Amino acid sequence: MLLGAVRLADGVVVAAAGWVGYWLRHDTFDLPYWYSIAVALAAVLALNAFHFVDLYRWQLIDRVPRVLMRAAAAWGSVLIALIVLGYLAGIANWFSRAWIGYWSVLLILGLIGVRLAAAVLVRRWRDAGEFRVRIAVVGARDFGHDVIRRLNAIPADDVDIIGIWDDGADIPSAIEGVPVRGSVDDLVRFGRANRIDEVVLAMVGRSEEEVESVVARLGTLAVNVKLCAQAVRFNLPVRGFTGLAGLPLLHVMERPLSGWGRFLKAIEDRVLGIIVLILLAPVMLGCAIAVKLSSPGPVLFRQRRYGFNNNEITVYKFRSMRIEPEPDLEVRQATKGDPRITRVGAILRKTSLDELPQLFNVLQGEMSLVGPRPHAVAHNEKYAKIIDGYLGRHRVKPGITGWAQVNGYRGETDTPDKMAMRVQYDLYYIDNWSLWFDIKILALTGIYGFVNRNAY
Repeated sequence: MLLGAVRLADGVVVAAAGWVGYWLRHDTFDLPYWYSIAVALAAVLALNAFHFVDLYRWQLIDRVPRVLMRAAAAWGSVLIALIVLGYLAGIANWFSRAWIGYWSVLLILGLIGVRLAAAVLVRRWRDAGEFRVRIAVVGARDFGHDVIRRLNAIPADDVDIIGIWDDGADIPSAIEGVPVRGSVDDLVRFGRANRIDEVVLAMVGRSEEEVESVVARLGTLAVNVKLCAQAVRFNLPVRGFTGLAGLPLLHVMERPLSGWGRFLKAIEDRVLGIIVLILLAPVMLGCAIAVKLSSPGPVLFRQRRYGFNNNEITVYKFRSMRIEPEPDLEVRQATKGDPRITRVGAILRKTSLDELPQLFNVLQGEMSLVGPRPHAVAHNEKYAKIIDGYLGRHRVKPGITGWAQVNGYRGETDTPDKMAMRVQYDLYYIDNWSLWFDIKILALTGIYGFVNRNAY
């Protein structure tokens, strides 16, 4: 993400330097169209030239002097290309030589500023350990010892081995100075409370069933899972290949919404969330008044549900049921003709207007506009035991609407098969997320998603 931001900043610097240089030479920002074309073309050529001279290699991100030497050479080649094009087109005399000089000086100063800012951020984040990859190792037998030795050879600034986990018996308390922290189930619990970037499966010699069981359990965590390549005989999906400390690793599970995807999703939630909240504020006010007048009790209903990484959050809804003297410990789903639902509540639930207060959950960062619907804690615990992959829904934030909902899987799930279908749609969304997919789901929600015959 930082390299992408630097690349974008370089493009802005090239264009801005051209405009400011013209202002210094002609005392106006009103560029003739041929100047504007030259600036746009130079920005495209410069970014390609900068890439060609390895300006965007991570190892050079904080090496300002070396970067500037390469940038100056690349910019010189761009100017030569522009001059040749100008002579070939017969318009070279249309441009001010002084402007080109101002442009070049301002460009170099701008690149210095961008690189200095990037260097400061890199060093600050590196000192804080943000660039260290936090690795958990599964496998404490002979091959696990070799993996730990190889990982320990990586500089401490790059890798942090946070522990070893194994389901086996007679496991030592530490291997090569790295603590053994328990079973794979303990790793899942640890991952819900702590940051883990990658899980390396050092499980050579284990049975296919054992490895697949471990991968399935780790499917509830938003982490990258990599399998040592000696175990290629296993029937697991391979999403890529990489090497680490001389170990060939197969990517069998990847964290969804990482890097720019995570950033774009956050921007989408905040920007569209505010817009939708403003547009629907009158509707929400009307719903609140109707709920208050329909029956005694609070306007909002609060319920604990599972969110990202299987952590509990408080979800807001407009209250649609009467206040019962004793709480429903089983958290029964609403059914057709449910006597607990008020007349106003029936309308709110049928039109999904009762979900609108969850916009506040979105703005608080606990939910997204689009994602798997959050279920009550009791329902989660029930279905996690009978549906494979159910807890994998929590690898992303829950949403107000989702791919399952626009395909008709919302409302009452009175059979495990209905819930299983909802889970399949949710997992498909997680594995195939894109910004356009979210926009499609939001559009379908606006067209089809508000009224559903299964919502009681």
